[in-house]
Amino acid sequence: MRIRPLLGSALICVLILGVAPATPGQAATKPKKGDTAASILNTLLVKGRAPKTGYTRAQFGAAWKDIDGNGCDTRNDILKRDLTEITFKSGSCIVASGTLNDPYSGSTIAFERGVGTSSEVQIDHVVALSDAWQKGAFAWTVAKRTNLANDPLELLAVDGPLNGQKSDGDAATWLPPNKAYRCPYVARQVAVKAKYGLWVTQAEKDAIAKILATCPTQLIPTA
Repeated sequence: MRIRPLLGSALICVLILGVAPATPGQAATKPKKGDTAASILNTLLVKGRAPKTGYTRAQFGAAWKDIDGNGCDTRNDILKRDLTEITFKSGSCIVASGTLNDPYSGSTIAFERGVGTSSEVQIDHVVALSDAWQKGAFAWTVAKRTNLANDPLELLAVDGPLNGQKSDGDAATWLPPNKAYRCPYVARQVAVKAKYGLWVTQAEKDAIAKILATCPTQLIPTA
């Protein structure tokens, strides 16, 4: 007796199990050194926003944990990384003062803890946490969301008012006024979304692609 192969087995599996076949670009590729931002952008899943229902900052864990166990919270780690002319509070890793060459505005900002200038320098989540929530993070554990919120790849010391202006915007709704920084900015957003498997909307992808078209050799940040 001759046994005929089962025709369209993948389709039958979809009909019976309700499982959609994989489509190109659904799985994000973990960025590695030497990847261009444009190539990694094309690995990201494109979907609409999920509802913001249930989002709170607390869903991403306590702010500024010591994730790397170096005895210093993430906020001070980023200030130490991004500021120059730094001084510390006596006997601690707490940044007391410094100077920020702000990537978002292109201006220089003085930072001094405890005075008015401290609010002029803030730590931005490059992929806004509420944006992350609506593009996949709602389904994560709190531990994974906490890792995202404290990942140095996701964090930049920036101009405080511009950070407030950005709010929860993605690249389709907000870009740094400093046009010279737009390529590195969207490259970092792509890197974060690829690392954590977050998706992008079509409008967001189009906006990022338009910027990267002006800098096709822009590499993905990996640290």
